[in-house]
Amino acid sequence: MPVKIRLQRHGKKGKPFYWIVAADARSKRDGKYLEKLGIYNPNTNPATVELDVDGTVTWLQNGAQPTDTAKNLLSYKGALLKNHLAGGVRKGALTEEQAEAKFTAWLEEKAGKIQAKADGLSESEAKAKADALAAEKAVNDARIAAAAPVVEEEATAETEATNEEE
Repeated sequence: MPVKIRLQRHGKKGKPFYWIVAADARSKRDGKYLEKLGIYNPNTNPATVELDVDGTVTWLQNGAQPTDTAKNLLSYKGALLKNHLAGGVRKGALTEEQAEAKFTAWLEEKAGKIQAKADGLSESEAKAKADALAAEKAVNDARIAAAAPVVEEEATAETEATNEEE
């Protein structure tokens, strides 16, 4: 039975939400699956991906083939790296401790990158709000300035005319 690691669509129209599953390649996209490995929510920024890395590595070692999108998500969460390191341990190139140390170092680096992106997004959002507020204040000040001199000019013109008549 050929097994694929693929996405199974859930959610409503226009708001997709995916399960990452190991399924028989012949089953329907949203049909029966063998095991649910995680979730993927592309609606958030950055996208939310939760994955059972150990379960995914087990399926990969047993011959499951990920689809292109699933492969990108597995790479993003480090499942493909962990599978690669497990192959190195089996061949004797690495010890289990070395492989685990490399994987945890990679996870920490990846978490830093994700946090930096989230911080950058929140900073740009705050900057956009501040710029919008400044622009709105400028428009309001311009309106006030445009309305106020008209009233004052008419009042000063009338006082000058009365002064000249006297």
